Amino acid sequence: MPQNEILISDVLAQAQEYMQENKIDGWLLYDYRGMNPIFWDTIGYIPNVTRPCWLWIPVNSDPKLIVSFVDQNRFEHLGLKTDLWVSREQMIDILKSHMPVQGKVAMEYSPMGVLPRVTKVDGGTLELVRSLGVEVVTSADLIQYATQRWSDKELKSHLEASKILTTTVKEAFTHIGENIGSNLTEFEVAEFIREKFLERNLKTPDGPVVAINDHAADPHFEPTESNRVAFKTGDWILIDLWGRIGNEPSVCADITWTAFIGDTVPAKHLEVFDAVVGGRNAAVCLLEKAHRDGRQLQGWEVDAEARNYIRNTGYGKYFSHRLGHSLGKEVHGNAVNLDGWETNDTRIISPGIGFTVEPGIYIPGEFGVRSEINLFYYETGPAVTTERQTTPYIIQV
Repeated sequence: MPQNEILISDVLAQAQEYMQENKIDGWLLYDYRGMNPIFWDTIGYIPNVTRPCWLWIPVNSDPKLIVSFVDQNRFEHLGLKTDLWVSREQMIDILKSHMPVQGKVAMEYSPMGVLPRVTKVDGGTLELVRSLGVEVVTSADLIQYATQRWSDKELKSHLEASKILTTTVKEAFTHIGENIGSNLTEFEVAEFIREKFLERNLKTPDGPVVAINDHAADPHFEPTESNRVAFKTGDWILIDLWGRIGNEPSVCADITWTAFIGDTVPAKHLEVFDAVVGGRNAAVCLLEKAHRDGRQLQGWEVDAEARNYIRNTGYGKYFSHRLGHSLGKEVHGNAVNLDGWETNDTRIISPGIGFTVEPGIYIPGEFGVRSEINLFYYETGPAVTTERQTTPYIIQV
């Protein structure tokens, strides 16, 4: 059996299990020319599909592909039952024949667009499906349950990637200290990190962030040959790096560390660092306590815990992004985010999910601090999977 078919069968079984428990009659995945990557995450990437395509997964029976006659041979290897259409009218008739009368159908839709990561179906298509007599509900939690929980192999790959990231960021700080007098720049350190990734079979499509002083006040600063500055004694440094092992199956790790070049960290930098780490630790404590108490948390609740902590330190207005994001094959995965700020994520934080906790304080024109760790939610509870930075890293010169 092809590997992608094995993966599809797992997704189908988990999707049907979730729908049975939550009284959903089916999951209707739709794509046209790549607009819904969740469709392809589910069945595996297939190139050169030129017409609208659908995957109908009913709660209690076999799934069905609904694809154009023109694209039929693209899907044959999946071994799924298939209905072919040659006109829009026929496509709609086929869809209607499968829809449960007055049933609930999950699609990649989020009410009011509150979860952009899930919002992949256009308004016109939603109107079409609703016209067939069904209620469309969001597939947000269904996607998480069926496609985003890590296998044992994926967890192992994450732990391996985490070690590589931690080793690499410390090597980067050492490299800065050893070359402080040679006009070493942010861009050159980013290149150093990319070379280490290549040696260690760690894949990343972009990054890392290597930022000095006021550049660190930009959460996603990207050093280039034109905007780079050189390191000097007294600089504050933020490095954010991420990636996953090149072998499949694998999922990402993502960390951020900060450092100071010199013997004594300035008082304000240390105060801000302590506020960020305090917010991070408050979030972890909430996750651990909720598990002990048998309480399920939603993503926004953990964001609020860290945000309230940082607000009480007086730096709340400088914490200008969500607390954390899910991790998957992409560094920003399709599961729950720790977010009550940019969105209101009501998805449940549940076993099998990996995610970041990364509060940050960014003071324009001065500096920024972020402390990013990763967690995995085991059946026995949430656990930190990356090293926790507890003090600014000191680069002595």
